[in-house]
Amino acid sequence: MTPENFLKRIVDPSLQFLSELVGTQSNDAARVLVMTIAGQESGWKERRQIGGPARGYWQFEKGGGVAGLFQATPQQLRAICVGLDIPFDQTVVFEAMAWNDTLAASMARLLLFTDPAPLPAVGNKDAAWQYYLRNWRPGAPHPASWSGLYDQSLAAMGHP
Repeated sequence: MTPENFLKRIVDPSLQFLSELVGTQSNDAARVLVMTIAGQESGWKERRQIGGPARGYWQFEKGGGVAGLFQATPQQLRAICVGLDIPFDQTVVFEAMAWNDTLAASMARLLLFTDPAPLPAVGNKDAAWQYYLRNWRPGAPHPASWSGLYDQSLAAMGHP
């Protein structure tokens, strides 16, 4: 999927849904980070990790990000599940993330919401990279691809 279509079809509607449901911000700082992380994790094309257990374009693992959100944000996560008619069950949510993009994008934004630091300013790639590392804790980070994916995300958003 192109970054433009990913933003239009998945990120923007999902962040709007989440904003209305639990009050998280849907601003450009959130949009670019949610976009870039999906690009970094899946290239905006893999809902199920190739050769691994992760689910959704943001590649959540059941015992990692999914379990973490069940523990850190149960009320917000329950509201998301109710809003999407998905049982509030860790195993069900984990599997549903592979096919329900609104759930996956909402969980990605919710994970960012758990960080006490403010979202990095739009254009601050280094701070965005550090934010990603801190929250996703990737096993094999690929810093060389981050800058280009960030630029593609900005371009999809209409930023120079």
